[in-house]
Amino acid sequence: MCSHPTACPDASSDERVLAVPVSRHPEQGWSLLCNGVVVFDDDGELLPDGRVVLTRPWAQPRVPA
Repeated sequence: MCSHPTACPDASSDERVLAVPVSRHPEQGWSLLCNGVVVFDDDGELLPDGRVVLTRPWAQPRVPA
């Protein structure tokens, strides 16, 4: 999906958010990266396969001990 000289990290990689933005929508709070990941301004991510990644520790579901 990348057309720039260096390949971007794959959507399944931990470094996926370092990919190049291809579409930015700051008024709506999200950007589309060249690897197909949608990054939200509140640090959430939507992967191309539909999985949601919450990177904010306070937004993670709590697991009972």
